[in-house]
Amino acid sequence: MQSIDEQLNALKSGMVDQIHVTKEEFLAFREVLVKREDFKHFSGNAMQGGDIIYTYLTHPRS
Repeated sequence: MQSIDEQLNALKSGMVDQIHVTKEEFLAFREVLVKREDFKHFSGNAMQGGDIIYTYLTHPRS
């Protein structure tokens, strides 16, 4: 299994279109995500049940 950083890098590079994060994985995932310099390029959409789908934006969110 890939590390969180490896998953985020794959999303950033376009190797994957999205990352599915379960609500159980969310806190560990977010801890790594917010420390990244490109944090504002990642967009998370909450799904019913608490899971999150992350995508990468070419322009950072404000």
